[in-house]
Amino acid sequence: MLEAQQQSGTTDDRGVLTTHLRSDGRHKSKLFVDGGPGSTKTVGYLRMEGREVFKHAVGMITDVIVDAFNATGFTADDITWFIPHQANKRIIDASAHKLHIAPQKVVLTVDKHGNTSAASIPLALSVAVKDGRVKKGDLVLFEAMGGGFTWGSALVRW
Repeated sequence: MLEAQQQSGTTDDRGVLTTHLRSDGRHKSKLFVDGGPGSTKTVGYLRMEGREVFKHAVGMITDVIVDAFNATGFTADDITWFIPHQANKRIIDASAHKLHIAPQKVVLTVDKHGNTSAASIPLALSVAVKDGRVKKGDLVLFEAMGGGFTWGSALVRW
């Protein structure tokens, strides 16, 4: 739940500190659904070029996270928790490794929920808040990637 609050305007403020969103339709054939109620009146099927998606995901995800670090002056050492899109463990591990994010800072729930698409980050966040990992004042880094290609990051002071 979000609400507006007067803050001092520093990175010590609670709330969303920075966001970075990208899209690149040139890669749409690598990850997409070939239908849907609005277009073909069917459920459609997920189409994916797995190796290409993996390669692009790691590069694109790390790019927007570096942008978040550059915008705020924070580094991987500063974040308390990394809550990534729970697509698969290989992408999560490779991204965290490339960014030098310690494995113990990564919230991982893909083993419990699978890839739940847009619900994966809220589910992972809910688990980490309920089990007491994410606490008030923590610096939480989120990242996501989706079909088409779209991807982004958010850095939040919880």
